[in-house]
Amino acid sequence: MTGVAIRIDDSDLAARLVQIEGLADAPKDELSDGIGRLVQEQTRRRIEQEKTAPDGTAWTSNRAGTSILYSEGHLSRSVDYIASSHGVTVGSGLVYARIHQEGGTIKPKKGKALLFMVGDAAVFARAVTMPARTWMGLSAENRADIEAAARDWLGSILQ
Repeated sequence: MTGVAIRIDDSDLAARLVQIEGLADAPKDELSDGIGRLVQEQTRRRIEQEKTAPDGTAWTSNRAGTSILYSEGHLSRSVDYIASSHGVTVGSGLVYARIHQEGGTIKPKKGKALLFMVGDAAVFARAVTMPARTWMGLSAENRADIEAAARDWLGSILQ
């Protein structure tokens, strides 16, 4: 025989195809649970320590000069997730979580003024404008951590 010949050894190919076909039955809820736990930890660290939005922007300081979004830890502890084989949702069920995330104006529902404490002083206001302090979301580093976790999970399935 003259010319060029290529020999293909497919002994490993069949085994790899079986592994790939097995991905349809892979426990995707385990991946979602791992990602949910990871994002929960990332978000709690952002609230408790980093004090920045996912894009790295520092949060606007508050009037009282205290720790931003972490006075007693309620918001941080409320960060939870729901995982399934279809995906994961991370968030907080606290009523005030959204106003901190998006910002906005708070007005009294009843009465003429809001009453709140700044330190030991009572403050009355007709409205309070809260700046957005984005605490939910993914930074580039967070995304890289999630991708690494997904690669690790996929690698464990394909072994």
